[in-house]
Amino acid sequence: MTDTSGTTAHSVFCTIVPPHILDKLAGAEDPVLSGPARRTIEADSSHRTRRTAAAATVRGAAGPAQADAAGKTPKRTIYDAGHGTQLPGTEVRAEGGQPGKDATVNRAYAGLGATFDLYLKAYGRHSIDGKGLALDASVHYDRKYNNAFWDGSQMVFGDGDGEVFLDFTIPVDVIGHELTHGVTQYTANLAYSGQSGALNESVSDVFGSLIKQYALGQTADQADWLIGAGLLAPRVSGVALRSMKAPGTAYDDDVLGKDPQPATMKGYVRTTDDNGGVHLNSGIPNHAFYLLATALGGKAWERAGQVWYDTLTGGELAAGASFADFARLTVASARSRFGSGDEEEAVTKAWSTVGVPTGA
Repeated sequence: MTDTSGTTAHSVFCTIVPPHILDKLAGAEDPVLSGPARRTIEADSSHRTRRTAAAATVRGAAGPAQADAAGKTPKRTIYDAGHGTQLPGTEVRAEGGQPGKDATVNRAYAGLGATFDLYLKAYGRHSIDGKGLALDASVHYDRKYNNAFWDGSQMVFGDGDGEVFLDFTIPVDVIGHELTHGVTQYTANLAYSGQSGALNESVSDVFGSLIKQYALGQTADQADWLIGAGLLAPRVSGVALRSMKAPGTAYDDDVLGKDPQPATMKGYVRTTDDNGGVHLNSGIPNHAFYLLATALGGKAWERAGQVWYDTLTGGELAAGASFADFARLTVASARSRFGSGDEEEAVTKAWSTVGVPTGA
């Protein structure tokens, strides 16, 4: 992804499958596995290179108070790319349209709606920009494309190769994850490198998981805390792309290797790959959120999620924030929202457990 430090957020190109997974697949001896991975890497690289400003976006763009009544309902449009790469493709379902025979189209439509619902009903946010932004998505992108992405203006879903990855519209948390990159784009605009980049990824995992939990009516103890459950094909030894409950345990496969995410700062990965390991080190703040949510119990979007949302949208989070910066602000958000009590104590303890200081 492009490092957005010092730039407007619309230059970001965000994918759900980490580069280290695609790199592993691209090196496989079996061309059935390596071929789609290599083509996906090439396609993603092309998107990053040619990404241009589609619409000016500024840090701290309008919040819920500036939304009009129309922002209370989603404005979804699903397009079919027809296994090509020209976006958006042919319109196949508009807002209010009835479900069709294509399950991929129906899942994309429902996933956009689930994301809209969580942000509106839990946090009073009208779509991802806070002003009722239309939600567009293209399905059936390219052939055997092993990814889904937010390109700064719309969602795009591949069908997967059927060998390692299935249809990318299957996990609703994948849809929520990618659309949350849009929320970050319109609020804190976290730079996509190093710890701020890992926070960018983690925020998307957090709200992706909350969107799934909200849609299923799950409490924190009922949730699986997996990102991308149902996405991996049967031949893969694994359950998801990532685990917030136990980072480093999502998969252990002869082709993909072992999930390399750390759960605490003791395992922090120092690398120049993937913009400084943004998809790896995101496991640390992910685990902190899991610890907070399960310590507080109940519906995770109500207290734990509110603290994270307040921190993301409060205007004090710098684009280049470190883990410690974010942790300190979450403690302040908990105190501001709930007073000095269980929430503040649980936030402080969660960050301490993963080895990130809060300054408290």
